[in-house]
Amino acid sequence: MPEPGGVPTAYEDHFAADNLPPRALWPQFNYDSLPELAAYPDRMNCGKILLDDMVASGHRDRPVLHLDDATWSYGELEDLSNRIARVLVEDLGLVPGNRVLLRAGNTPMLVATWFGVLKAGGICVATMQLLRARELVYVIEKAQISHALCDLSLAEDMEEARDRTSGLCRQLMYFSALGDNPADCSLDRAILDKPGDFTPCDTAADDTALIAFTSGTTGAPKATMHF
Repeated sequence: MPEPGGVPTAYEDHFAADNLPPRALWPQFNYDSLPELAAYPDRMNCGKILLDDMVASGHRDRPVLHLDDATWSYGELEDLSNRIARVLVEDLGLVPGNRVLLRAGNTPMLVATWFGVLKAGGICVATMQLLRARELVYVIEKAQISHALCDLSLAEDMEEARDRTSGLCRQLMYFSALGDNPADCSLDRAILDKPGDFTPCDTAADDTALIAFTSGTTGAPKATMHF
């Protein structure tokens, strides 16, 4: 991929591309010192490359996440993220290019939802758990969030923020830290009925994968897009 923009997007929702800064403000893509970067494929889904390809290359049973009293393998994370991707597409109607807000602490399920969103073709908008409803409203409106996956322990501000953003963030599901509380968490419950296979969205290498908000120390937080 010597220069972004040379292949068709996989996104049906073009919000991210429509809101990129003018091309004149983009960085220069000069790979003279690292020519291998120019060899990146034109189409790539980083959920597939970072996780599924590791499983396919023989790492299925190797540890990928070390917890206090357990370990998740690459294969387990792949299976769970595939189930989450299926829920997003089959149950919540996610269209490639939709923005999905993630709200959780540093938990295994945050990792799984991050991969699931990318595989489904969504754009991840991860938020700090310290954000309150007013700050979440800003993120939801700025990124035009359509879906949200939230840790149940952080539900109060999430619910208030959704109620204050008319027409946005209509699809909301809750999960537990380990994804093992189907009695109380809608996402934990929904993944039980899904098979663990999923074909990742065939995203272009320059389709936006993440929108990260700056801290806002010098003004309103700025939404930064990452291919």
